[in-house]
Amino acid sequence: MARVKAYELRSKTSKELLKELDEMKAELSQLRVAKVSGGAASKLAKIKVVRKSIARILTVYNQKQKAEARKQYQGKKYQPLDLRPKKTRAIRRRLKTEQKYAKTQKQKTRMSNFPMRRFAVTM
Repeated sequence: MARVKAYELRSKTSKELLKELDEMKAELSQLRVAKVSGGAASKLAKIKVVRKSIARILTVYNQKQKAEARKQYQGKKYQPLDLRPKKTRAIRRRLKTEQKYAKTQKQKTRMSNFPMRRFAVTM
């Protein structure tokens, strides 16, 4: 088989991708048998092409799966961990902005009753 292109794979359905993946894996196993039994040099060179094609198919398939999952969880309150933004561990654990600046009723009263003093500095 010729080298598969990623943009051609993206237009296919998931079932078609899996079917093509099975075909590629079968071809790879045949090529490996030919390698052991002393096959032609053209077959040996084709092993690399087939391996890369399998990787391309799997990549496109996984991208499709993730895109479908994102669409399914769009607007929901909770999302699976692998669909959430990665960022860093520290940022994920940090308080949200509204939590950071939230004040208790007692703090609000004290702030309104005893505001920060303003000083006019003269030279």
